[in-house]
Amino acid sequence: MSKLETLLAEKGVLLADGATGTNLFQMGLTSGDAPELWNVDEPEKIKALHRAFVEAGADILLTNTFGANRHRMKLHKVEHRVVELNAAAARLARAVAEEVEREVLIAGSIGPTGELLVPLGALTYEGAVAAFAEQIEGLKAGGVDILWAETMSAPEEMQAAAEAAKGSGLPLVISASFDTAGRTMMGLTPKALTEVTSTFACTPTVVGANCGVGASDLLATILQLSEANPEAIILAKGNCGIPVIQGDKVVYSGTPELMETYAHMALNAGARIVGGCCGTSPLHLAAMRKALDSHTPGPRPTLDDIIRDIGPLNSPPNENAGEGRGGEGRRGRRRG
Repeated sequence: MSKLETLLAEKGVLLADGATGTNLFQMGLTSGDAPELWNVDEPEKIKALHRAFVEAGADILLTNTFGANRHRMKLHKVEHRVVELNAAAARLARAVAEEVEREVLIAGSIGPTGELLVPLGALTYEGAVAAFAEQIEGLKAGGVDILWAETMSAPEEMQAAAEAAKGSGLPLVISASFDTAGRTMMGLTPKALTEVTSTFACTPTVVGANCGVGASDLLATILQLSEANPEAIILAKGNCGIPVIQGDKVVYSGTPELMETYAHMALNAGARIVGGCCGTSPLHLAAMRKALDSHTPGPRPTLDDIIRDIGPLNSPPNENAGEGRGGEGRRGRRRG
């Protein structure tokens, strides 16, 4: 049994951390710069963010490696540093986890390559597997406990990540981002996610959803995931409310109180790992920790309950929608 499964068995539910990107921007990261370079250039700032999440009660820290694959790093002319940057990120998170006596697990964040796979783009399946394997090599060298593929959209890319993870000896999380009409940008529905991941070379220990278009929509997705596979360990890592443009800044509308309510509803919807994505600060995460610690199981929420307590849906639910691949291009959203 993996450390992840052991800790889940002990605690019942786990709290993953909050946003990386939006919090690093608050710490001085400039738009267009690669956050992953801070693993070497600004290690104390990365550790400070991890430490703030641990102090807020996180059971799982995600490494600052969302875009640390050769294709994204090529945009910054540092594709030759993939293993170095991933290993450095894992060591920073591990160092913070070891500052506390309780168990805090380190999850190696693996985002999309940012490329479209053949036939829609130039990246071959084998090329995607190689890119993910290189990233995983660095994450393992740094000592992660979990491989955490997140904000995924294309089933072929998820499959490539799973193939790269095969034989790693680490549990795999597959988390998709559901945006347009309750689908991923490549047309995958929540039900289809549970079906397709069961066929991967490395069967995920956890499946779930992160990012997307808002906390309400993510909760609707969790309802569909848990209905499609009631036995699955499900992750809910929603954005902190809805993004609002204020001047030259993007501000997320979710208050700590709203995210506390979201955490309660996520558990009642079937999630066993709950966290926050874009806009989620340590303050929000502390409120979510409070929710997990005080939670009394309640009835499964309805869409009306979600809309009443969290806010309106930004895309219609798609329980009856057919599966298929959409034609939209996507470069892959940065986590947080």
